[in-house]
Amino acid sequence: RARALLQQLPPQDCDERFCPELAEEERRQLRAFSARRRREALGQGLACPVPGPCHGCPCRKCGRRLNKGDPGISASRLGDQFWHPSCFSCHFCHQPLVDLIYFQQDGRIYCGRHHAELFRPRCASCDQLIFMEECIEAEGRRWHLEHFCCLECDAPLRGQRYVMRSGRPCCRACFESLFAEPCQACGDPIGADSEGATHQGLHWHARAACFCCSLCRKPLRGQPLTCRRGRLFCSDTCSLSQGSSSSSSASDSSDSAFASAPSPDS
Repeated sequence: RARALLQQLPPQDCDERFCPELAEEERRQLRAFSARRRREALGQGLACPVPGPCHGCPCRKCGRRLNKGDPGISASRLGDQFWHPSCFSCHFCHQPLVDLIYFQQDGRIYCGRHHAELFRPRCASCDQLIFMEECIEAEGRRWHLEHFCCLECDAPLRGQRYVMRSGRPCCRACFESLFAEPCQACGDPIGADSEGATHQGLHWHARAACFCCSLCRKPLRGQPLTCRRGRLFCSDTCSLSQGSSSSSSASDSSDSAFASAPSPDS
C-alpha cells in the first residue's frame, strides 16, 4: 500500500520540501499548482451499498448495471454516479486507486501522478514535475536541462550526441567503451555511428569488408546466408567447401541477414 501511494501520489508533486533544488520561482509555481489541484480536482471515493434510487444504474467505467445493495463507489465531484469497486481506477494507468483518492478531469478519474502529468511534464531523471520554461525532450520523454546527462559519467548532454541505453542517455564515449558490441570479423567495437548487422546473437559491422562470406568474401547485407560456428557463408556450397577442409563439423542454419541502423542519437 505504501509503495502504491508513493507511486500514485508522489509527494514531490505537492510539497516543495521534497524538491530542495527548485528555484524560488519554481517553488511558487509548485505551490500554486498544488493548491489549484486540491481545490478543483482532488476527492476521495465513498464505498457504500448502491441506494434504491440508483437501482439499475450503469457503472461509470464498464457500463454493467449496479443493483440496489450492490457494493459501489461514489465520487462526489462527479455527481450521482457509481463504479464497481474494481472499476474505480485511474483512467491512464488503470491501477486501483489506493484509499479511493482520485483527481477528476473532464469527467474522468486519475491517480495523482497521471493527473499532474496532464498539465506539467515530468523529468525522466528526478521524477519531479518541470516548472522551468525550458526542458529537453528526447525519445518521447522530458528532462530538466541539468538532468539530461550521461548515465555513466554524468557528462551534460545538452546539444551533444548521445545513445539511449536502458531508457537513459549515454554519451558516445561511454557507450563505445562499455556497451558497444565487438565485430565478429575485425574485433573492433560497433560504435554509435556505425551500422551493425546481427545474426544468431552475433554482431558485425554492416560494411562489406566485415559482413561477408568467410570463403568468397561476397557481401551478405540483405542476402540469404548460412552460419557455421560463428562464420558466415553466402551459400551451402561455400559452407560445405569450407567444412570439407576442416576436421571439425557443426550444424548449419540458414536465414536472412538483419542489418540494424545506427543507434538513435541526437
